[in-house]
Amino acid sequence: MNQKNDNATEQSNAPLWRPSSERIANAGMTKYRKWLKDTRGLEFDHYEKLWQWSVDELEDFWASLWDYFGVISHSPYKQVLDTRAMPGSKWFDGSTLNYAEHALQFAKQPGNASKPAIIFHSELVPRAEVSWGELLDKVGALSATLKTLGVEPGDRVVAYLPNIPQAVMAVLAATGQGAIWSCTSPDMGAVSVLDRFKQIEPKVLFACDGYRYGGKDIDRREQVRELVRQLPTVETVIFVSYLDANADLGDVTFGDRKVRVVTFKDAIAKPSKMQFAALPFAHPLWVVYSSGTTGMPKPIVHSHGGIVMETFKSGVLHLDSKPGDKGFWFTSTTWIMWNSLVNGLINGVTILQFDGNPGFPDLTTLWRFAERERADSFGTSPPFIAMCGKAGINPRAQFDLSSLKTVGCTGSPLTETGFRWIYENVHPDVMLACITGGTDPAACFLTSCPILPIYAGEMTCRELGVATYAFDDAGKPIMNDVGELVMTAPIPSMPLYFWNDKDGKRYFESYFDTFPGAWRHGDWLQLIDRPDAVGGIIFGRSDSTINRHGVRMGTSELYRAVEEFPEILDSLVIDLEYLGKESYLALFVVLREGAAANATTAGKASLIANPSAELTGVSPELRKRALDAIKLRLSARHCPNEVFAIAQVPRTLSGKKLEVPVKKILLGHPVEKSVNRDSMANPQSMDWFIEFALGRSR
Repeated sequence: MNQKNDNATEQSNAPLWRPSSERIANAGMTKYRKWLKDTRGLEFDHYEKLWQWSVDELEDFWASLWDYFGVISHSPYKQVLDTRAMPGSKWFDGSTLNYAEHALQFAKQPGNASKPAIIFHSELVPRAEVSWGELLDKVGALSATLKTLGVEPGDRVVAYLPNIPQAVMAVLAATGQGAIWSCTSPDMGAVSVLDRFKQIEPKVLFACDGYRYGGKDIDRREQVRELVRQLPTVETVIFVSYLDANADLGDVTFGDRKVRVVTFKDAIAKPSKMQFAALPFAHPLWVVYSSGTTGMPKPIVHSHGGIVMETFKSGVLHLDSKPGDKGFWFTSTTWIMWNSLVNGLINGVTILQFDGNPGFPDLTTLWRFAERERADSFGTSPPFIAMCGKAGINPRAQFDLSSLKTVGCTGSPLTETGFRWIYENVHPDVMLACITGGTDPAACFLTSCPILPIYAGEMTCRELGVATYAFDDAGKPIMNDVGELVMTAPIPSMPLYFWNDKDGKRYFESYFDTFPGAWRHGDWLQLIDRPDAVGGIIFGRSDSTINRHGVRMGTSELYRAVEEFPEILDSLVIDLEYLGKESYLALFVVLREGAAANATTAGKASLIANPSAELTGVSPELRKRALDAIKLRLSARHCPNEVFAIAQVPRTLSGKKLEVPVKKILLGHPVEKSVNRDSMANPQSMDWFIEFALGRSR
């Protein structure tokens, strides 16, 4: 970007939180640094020096993690890394291991069999617990069933399941024998699921009869039958009766093709000792997907070894996870944060699963869950934090959250107000782990660190081993200014490839065609040179940038300014650039009940030609205060032309704002080519913008 951002200078130099000397002494990061000194003779008195060594000496750093965490390898590696060129680098060539073996190793250690591995709560199930011993036994039985069904290493096993223990058992059983896993949540429509699963041609489908959300039962059996009908490679459905214990799938015969149906209960009925396949480090583990809101989802393939190494590092060193901790993250199985939740098993963490509406019957549901289970970590998203704050909820006063050590947050940037709300209303002495990374790298670019202070609105540090920089337009690294987020060296967890991308063209064009030799992630990043470490702020997607008179700005800066108003629950800003015309910047806001004017139909052309409180739904007084705040905090140049009230901001299933699809629709692109509604969390929210666009075109 070619505009200097002064947001960092507006931040208070005093941190919101500093870890106690006791926490620093007991931190996983401190123990690792001591181990480096004792075994390698390497001493780093400053986190930033440790980070610099980890990216300068990649081979030494990753080899140290291999030894420190005791990776279970059935054959030794020949070399740590063959080349630093991206894409195409190979890690720990010659080694063989297994993701599921690492996830279940805690179950085999003395005294752990009866301890909880999974604690589950949903709108259907008040509480259920799966011990480590039970998990190992059921995964062993399920794995044996998959072998009986003809599943071999490299076959694809997919699931249409919610965030329930059966999904955890399924991913471990499949990957334990070398099958390639992929999963979507049943809140997705059949079209979006098929867009994903058709690409990878699965042999076995795990599916459920339905789920309950917000007190409403939703039957998905017809969608399951449609998936089976359109996935000709599926030979067997393993059916989970979740919504109704007596449910069955019914007939799945299509012409001459009859698909076998096995109940999950029968699939785990016959005991069998778990046998783990010894697989190459780069053996495909699972396929995860880009959002798919504007085109066919990218099928991203990660490796067994890469995920194991990243989980050890991020979980123990950055999130400070310890065996026996109880870790929660609110997620669906479609989002990679579900994979990350399951990864916690590798570090001996008891994973807390919740399936249902986090706002049902009210916004205290998840906080009650955290209190009851004495959660050590609680993971959520900025929209949830904002909703709690604006609803006036004070979890700290309502619940005993004294067990919390960490509050995690990702999905979109968390505002400075959100940071302060956590410390004032949740817990004054927690590590607020705001992270950014994503589905693509399966790692964090910026993350948390238990030995560093936390500043309002900023992510704490760059993750060890991840060479994260902000580049200017010329491809040069910059500090304390906003640029493109890039990664300049490979990491073990980065994608092996995209499925069916035989020449690697789509993979290359997705990350490497802008800055030669560097991964361009598509986010605006400002790195901030703090005395303790280099932290950072994400300013939104670089492909949805506001460009006013040649000066660009990330959208999240504007969101920070307007979402601090108590009347505004959510917002979306779209820069409508017209060829040969002056750009039109529109701000759309979701208003608290009682704050909206009497808005009329949004699609009338007069909304732009003659905006008024009656038409836009926003009172003149609130409009003026919001625009004044933008002028004061950002610039008059980036002040919206108008403010409109809407019912909901369109979001992906993982909670990201759909700026680019909305922009395409408002610029007149065909709706069917602009957005895939089945990949949205709230598809009905697009109707307002479609009508708005039609009104503008009249």
